[in-house]
Amino acid sequence: MKKIDLYILKRYLATFSVMLLLFIPIGIVIDVSEKINKILEAKVPFLAVAKYYLDFTIYFANLLFPIFLFLSVIWFTSKLANNTEIIAILSSGISFTRFLRPYIVGATLISIFALIMGFFLVPNASQGFNDFRYTYLKKNAEVRENSDVFKQIGDDEFIHVKSFNPVTKIGNDFTMEKFEKGVLKYKVQASRIKFNPKDSIYTLTNFTKRKVGDLDDTLIVNVPSKDTVFAFDLDDLTPVIYIAETLSITELDKFIEKERERGSSNINTYRVVKYKKYSIPVSAFILTIIAVSVSSMKRRGGMGINLALGIGLAFTFIFFDKIFGTMAEKSSFPPIIAVWIPNFTFGLLAIYLLRNAKR
Repeated sequence: MKKIDLYILKRYLATFSVMLLLFIPIGIVIDVSEKINKILEAKVPFLAVAKYYLDFTIYFANLLFPIFLFLSVIWFTSKLANNTEIIAILSSGISFTRFLRPYIVGATLISIFALIMGFFLVPNASQGFNDFRYTYLKKNAEVRENSDVFKQIGDDEFIHVKSFNPVTKIGNDFTMEKFEKGVLKYKVQASRIKFNPKDSIYTLTNFTKRKVGDLDDTLIVNVPSKDTVFAFDLDDLTPVIYIAETLSITELDKFIEKERERGSSNINTYRVVKYKKYSIPVSAFILTIIAVSVSSMKRRGGMGINLALGIGLAFTFIFFDKIFGTMAEKSSFPPIIAVWIPNFTFGLLAIYLLRNAKR
């Protein structure tokens, strides 16, 4: 019996590994074809490109992990069914539940690996992946379009930056507003803001400050350069999703707590990223059970029918994940419910398919 378990477990892990090794190079080739001109124009050093594609590999593998796992299980289980190996195993008196044991062991190993990746490896890879894009690939116009940040940093203080480069620590079109009982007290503007890490001072270019008085205003206009200290952190100027993706689980917990105390409007985005770190590994078990239930039966159409059905289910899962994740980020929909709805829905589907497969 142990030989059968080891046989299935080896096929499970080997097929999943081969699936990764096949699709990741394809993803790299597609990415290279899209970015090669910008890389050559920017004269990016070879080591920087090599590190970027190492980070890209981890980032890409984590992003498409559920699809790779689902298709690999369907692939090798369909081959077992077509070779009548599953019929032989079940005919020997082994129950379908017992037949699932090596699959569950394989899903457990992959889930633990995915959990560790999500907690520690993926944030570092995401940091390098995004840093490379901001440093070498994104032009100023593209950064402005994608990095518009507006945040509440206190009960009555708001900041806005039209664009911010996390690598160079430079932002454009900076604004800070201070209110008191709903009335504007002063407004600070600058065409550029730069953070100096050595002394934690911000340098403002073309500085303008307007203090609103009861009868008249005080105006300081077009100071060429001004060094000052602000109470907000550098992360407050950084695009929301960029921060969430680049923090480890402990850092993300602390950051979410800080944003919650501030009453940040972006806190749901951070929570979605956090909850997905836990939900994705759990999906390995659900997708494994669905894949085995769908592909363990020998069909007239052969492996192609199982793969077509599997691809349809896999992309439906990804669709659910994206839709509810976006709902949580853009509305008041509870993030924890939004993140776990795909697993709950497909968990019910897994139970239904498993019962039919046992029959």
